[in-house]
Amino acid sequence: QVQLVESGGGLVQPGGSLRLSCAASGSAFSIYAMGWYRQAPGKQRELVASIGGGSTNYADSVKGRFTISRDAKNTVYLQMNSLKPEDTAVYYCNRFPPSKYWGQGTQVTVSS
Repeated sequence: QVQLVESGGGLVQPGGSLRLSCAASGSAFSIYAMGWYRQAPGKQRELVASIGGGSTNYADSVKGRFTISRDAKNTVYLQMNSLKPEDTAVYYCNRFPPSKYWGQGTQVTVSS
């Protein structure tokens, strides 16, 4: 049974920081590339960052502000700095490309 549990979201002021965590279990996730995705109200889910094969990739909108990383315990992180109101969304982690299994996501709200 695949399980993805995201955490670390919250309300933050513009310019602030958050660190998201994703605990993955099942299906040997450690061998796969992983990604962080987000979905803002009224918009499609989009890829924010991915990590795998020794490389990381970022959407243009978050380059230089977000950093994706992972540890040996199947946890994937997303460090988000210099947050902007347009970063407000529900953030999800999944394999990259994504599998059909999605977690509940974690809400990030950037507002003053």
